[in-house]
Amino acid sequence: MTDRTDPAGELDARYSGPGAQATPWQQARHALEAAGVYWLSTVRPDGRPHVTPLIAVWRDHALHFCTGPEERKARNLAHNPHCTLTTGANDLGKGLDVVVEGRVDPVTDEAVLALLADDFAAKYGEVWRFEVRDGGFAHENGTALVFRVDPVTAFGFGRGEAASQTRWCFPASPA
Repeated sequence: MTDRTDPAGELDARYSGPGAQATPWQQARHALEAAGVYWLSTVRPDGRPHVTPLIAVWRDHALHFCTGPEERKARNLAHNPHCTLTTGANDLGKGLDVVVEGRVDPVTDEAVLALLADDFAAKYGEVWRFEVRDGGFAHENGTALVFRVDPVTAFGFGRGEAASQTRWCFPASPA
């Protein structure tokens, strides 16, 4: 079933093979839901890029991740909330890489955090079970900040017999 908020994909024929078709957002969303590792790209206050791997979950049309407030990525996001999350496989002959550009918003609502804590444990195992406290995920070393990334633009890079590049644009979130 296609969600009514699913954007239409636009194939970029310049970077796609003969006979390629736009990847449906549902397929890209499934790749985002199933991925184990994501790469977060942020910008340091001095303009230099920063990229780091992390884990994330998909809920309510957005990716969610957590990090300590003292970590470089959290400090970068405090300065500039725009980021890119990337996931895919290192196989040149097959697969789908997905790149999500968006803006982070902190998640502090404890009911939402409880759902996300369950999502992390379901996806990554009980070792990733977080306790919700003080507007974040509590652990033995403090409290991690939780962020939501709503896609603004996303790209899908399909590989295989008909390589493809698909772009999806998302409507602005309601205020």
